[in-house]
Amino acid sequence: MARAALMDFDEALERFDPVIGLEVHVELNTRTKMFSSAPNPANDEFHGAEPNTLVAPVDMGLPGSLPAVNGTAVRYSISLGLALGCGIAPSSRFARKNYFYPDLGKNYQISQYDEPIAFEGTVEVELENGRTFEVAIERAHMEEDAGKLTHVGSTGRIHGAEYSLVDYNRAGVPLVEIVTKPIVGAGADAPALARAYVATIRDIVLSLGISEARMERGNLRCDANVSLRPKGQEKFGTRTETKNVNSMRSVERAVRHEIQRQAAILADGGTITQETRHWHEDTGTTSPGRPKSDADDYRYFPEPDLLPVEPDPAVIEELRAALPEPPAARRRRLKAEWGFTDLEFQDVANGGLLNEVAATVEAGATPAAARKWWTGELTRIANAQGADAAGLAEPAHVAELAALVDEGTLTDRLARQVLEGVIAGEGSPREIVDARGLAVVSDDGALIAAIDEALAAQPDVLAKIRDGKVQAAGAVIGAVMKAMQGKADAARVRELVLERAAADS
Repeated sequence: MARAALMDFDEALERFDPVIGLEVHVELNTRTKMFSSAPNPANDEFHGAEPNTLVAPVDMGLPGSLPAVNGTAVRYSISLGLALGCGIAPSSRFARKNYFYPDLGKNYQISQYDEPIAFEGTVEVELENGRTFEVAIERAHMEEDAGKLTHVGSTGRIHGAEYSLVDYNRAGVPLVEIVTKPIVGAGADAPALARAYVATIRDIVLSLGISEARMERGNLRCDANVSLRPKGQEKFGTRTETKNVNSMRSVERAVRHEIQRQAAILADGGTITQETRHWHEDTGTTSPGRPKSDADDYRYFPEPDLLPVEPDPAVIEELRAALPEPPAARRRRLKAEWGFTDLEFQDVANGGLLNEVAATVEAGATPAAARKWWTGELTRIANAQGADAAGLAEPAHVAELAALVDEGTLTDRLARQVLEGVIAGEGSPREIVDARGLAVVSDDGALIAAIDEALAAQPDVLAKIRDGKVQAAGAVIGAVMKAMQGKADAARVRELVLERAAADS
């Protein structure tokens, strides 16, 4: 398929105003599914199970099976609604969303339509450039996830596949879908705002403890709606919906691409097709999916097998009282407490490592040390492995590693070796130091012996140092570090070399 023509981004923003809308799906980490007693694979305890082993008759759509609402999922949904600044409906109802679902055995989805559990909220979103937006939330509603289709063939997509496999493990996983109102006025910041909004939702659900929120695993997914309208026009343009974007970086890229693609079509006198689109991470482009259905096309009607959800007002107030600090307020507080510059704090936030650094500081590390290890070595290793730095190590282990460096037991070089052992599952940093014998040699006698051996091989070094060429000590320090297999403190070796030169003079 030929790539679509794209207009230069800056030119597109000169001619058109982007309007975006974001739909974020959050998988809840309850022990069981939304409407059955089957284990929930969105819970880490059950992740990675064999296909079609975490199922119940309801998930398979077997005749005679009836759904039952998961009470914990309702509580989680209320907490999320409250954290989004939403009102909680005194009565909300489930509905059947009729559509051809090959990965839902009953061939419809139980969702909420005109009576969602949460409605009319706002979320404060901060961008890297310091700009702040109040994003209006239209609704947050409960529903169930679909299963997983694997298309077997050369392309990995349904078109051209030889056959498809269905895994019903994910069918029935509790979801909350958060729908924003149209976001206008962002201009050139629209792609960055989309990314920052998803990051904010991720922070909220993590702080609530209701989801693993790992986008690479599908715990958190975003559908990005984009439309353009000519400058000065009030009426919204025709929108497209890029489905199931599974990383914050990709959300930003997808919105930017759609702005450029739609601008090129409109400038050429064409029209935008209202449709869903697929995001292609490898090419950074979108491609057509299916014509976008309106609500009427889904033939919603009230779910006859479920009563309305009518939460006790006392429970709502109990959950409200338990809400954590809002993410934007928490970021401002942590930045001030840690004493980070704007650049240092953005380094942590952009890496998605705010919670990890905070937990490492709580475990005893200095903010500077916590930031150094998470945004430095751990991020480097994660990038090399194509993994998420946040999942590589426990914050308590990183704090212990920093303490070993601070107390002089490890140099940074040795600490990197220990960190590799931690990531490999060899134990805690202190256990690895003992098992590998990686502690710094602190015996001056052993260091002096190594220095004397190095000086014997380079007899002119002392004379050079006495003549004021202190940098000549580097050759001796390097030889000693090599002899000690990196287990010496280079600063202490330098002190001893200079002391030796002074004594000999």
